[in-house]
Amino acid sequence: MLTRAGLIGDIHCEVARVRQVLEHFRACSVDSVLAVGDIADGPGDLGETCAILESAGVLAVAGNHERWLLAGQMRDLLDATPQSALTPRIRKYLSELPKTRLFESPRGPVLLCHGLGEDDMGAVKPDDYGYNLESNRALWELVEDHSARFVINGHTHRVMLRNISGLTILNAGALPDRHRPVCCIADFDEGYLQLYDLEDGRTVTAERWTFEQASRPHL
Repeated sequence: MLTRAGLIGDIHCEVARVRQVLEHFRACSVDSVLAVGDIADGPGDLGETCAILESAGVLAVAGNHERWLLAGQMRDLLDATPQSALTPRIRKYLSELPKTRLFESPRGPVLLCHGLGEDDMGAVKPDDYGYNLESNRALWELVEDHSARFVINGHTHRVMLRNISGLTILNAGALPDRHRPVCCIADFDEGYLQLYDLEDGRTVTAERWTFEQASRPHL
């Protein structure tokens, strides 16, 4: 049962920030820590990143970067993790990550994924409207399935709280500096998403968005 969950967005081997976020979550007494995938392909050490997540009991899912790495694809990306880094232990950890995890919460079922459900490239952005929403097949499959009331995801690197046809999407953002580095706490008892900015080794309390505000998208 998820009540007060710490959310880690796309990680991309940001080792120092993973440690920082986990320490913050311990201080905030969360009952679980969830990670939306894209652990690989970044400036830090993948083995160390995986070991930290594993030892902390983080409940993670696989992202498209794990899929690419395990298949030996897209290795010309900036900061791509080399194939040589895939030790048997790391390969086992990454290959055993599920694409989705389903949890219960006081406010209904919560789906953890990277993109949208099984589609690790699926996405909804804060500024998606009109045709961009209407043609989003992965989104409407989740809406029409009714198996989840909430979706916790990443992929876009843009933190967001948004409700679309009864499905509330909590995008956990990302750790790298390319966008806004954040972590979040989702409180399913009180009904809010609390954001924290990650600034120069400090974790700074930022916006708090209630689930009732989800009909208005946030950047």
